[in-house]
Amino acid sequence: MQMNQGTADMMVYRGKDYKCGIDLTLAVVGGKWKASILWHLAQETMRFSDLQRQFSDTTRKMLTQQLRELEADGLVHREVYPQVPPKVEYSLTGKGTTIIPILNQMCEWARGYLQDDEDAAKSVAA
Repeated sequence: MQMNQGTADMMVYRGKDYKCGIDLTLAVVGGKWKASILWHLAQETMRFSDLQRQFSDTTRKMLTQQLRELEADGLVHREVYPQVPPKVEYSLTGKGTTIIPILNQMCEWARGYLQDDEDAAKSVAA
């Protein structure tokens, strides 16, 4: 299958030229935690501490960095409440919700991928 990359349509993101929409998409939502953060925020608005519990394998600094990048890209909204102690909540923006169908498709692809591996292993064992 050949994909039309639209090479005439140059895209610029953070000062870098992209010839392929896939590369640009991965630049925005790629990385170890961004897609998972978006997935969790699609379910509900979350406080930083809630997100930190979901991603216990990452450091506070890394989670903060990923959230700031998602916020800078317009996918995540950060709401700071003026109270003591400070309360910060994260939610998806309208633009952020547009990636959710793609993440759903990625989940479905992963299930199929694993099922194919299980089916192949069963046929080899038989």
